Amino acid sequence: MTAVALAVTDGMLPFELALACEVFGSDAPRGADPWYRLSLCGPGAVRAGRFLLEPDHGLDRLVGADTVIVPGWVDIDRPPPAELVDAVRAAHEAGARVASLCTGAFVLAAAGLLDGGRATTHWAHTGVLAERHPRVTVDPDVLYVDNGSVLTSAGKAAAMDLCLHLVRLDHGSAVANSLARRLVVPPHRDGGQAQFVTTPVPAPGNHPLAELFPWVMERLDRPLTVEDLARQARMSSRHLGRHFKSVTGTSPLQWLLTQRIRHAQELLETTDDTVDTIATATGMGTATTLRRHFHRTVGVPPDAYRRTFRARSRPAPDDELPGEKGVIVG
Repeated sequence: MTAVALAVTDGMLPFELALACEVFGSDAPRGADPWYRLSLCGPGAVRAGRFLLEPDHGLDRLVGADTVIVPGWVDIDRPPPAELVDAVRAAHEAGARVASLCTGAFVLAAAGLLDGGRATTHWAHTGVLAERHPRVTVDPDVLYVDNGSVLTSAGKAAAMDLCLHLVRLDHGSAVANSLARRLVVPPHRDGGQAQFVTTPVPAPGNHPLAELFPWVMERLDRPLTVEDLARQARMSSRHLGRHFKSVTGTSPLQWLLTQRIRHAQELLETTDDTVDTIATATGMGTATTLRRHFHRTVGVPPDAYRRTFRARSRPAPDDELPGEKGVIVG
């Protein structure tokens, strides 16, 4: 998946476009080889907000790319250009993985790539997408949807979540986390976009679970229960569940399992520890338990994951920024 083509035409949102360029056009993090070759493909000079872009190639060059990124579309009230829709469809038919950022989902829907599957877009436009394309199951409460060869993200910051997800798929968690540290963003966020509709993203120290998250991350090797978390947070289990749903979009146990799996992924990539040892280090107890949850969550067994995503070398100390360890954003 090394050749990434960014589909650009007049009317693209500059934030999502620049974000994709930063992720896929940046220098390779340690352990990522080969890295991406990014190109901009458009019908000619195009305007994105106040910016004028000169594409590297025409839209016909989307065909031949391994991954095609469609940034946000600024005016959902008018159909996207037919030449863009046709080029995106042709690229997918040729075998490309196609991902939309924010309202770029309207382009994928117009190309028929979302029919019969789940998709998302910015929460303010999910109703319009569902009404306009009834064959698409629109999920307004997720940050992104991965259907394999077709992926969609929610609005703005969720575009970064999807881009890092693509990096994680291609290069593993260690590389994705290293890139996230460089960009000073969370490497993975749990939950859905519903939490952003009426409330801001919770800042560190600005929500009831701010002190609980780092406490849990330092104790992933222990058999923690909901009661343990509630006791540490000094609230009832019922109140804890409500706060977790509000802040992370999921339950305490599901959030805890996700953190254990993420930690197991990094250990598989960066150490020679056995699966039994990693099961102990992540609080899974036994290798059998780890294998069951890992396979169900990640889609492959731990050993297969290690063979695919084993880091070539551990991140250098200066790859980490102070204060960035254990950042949990819901």
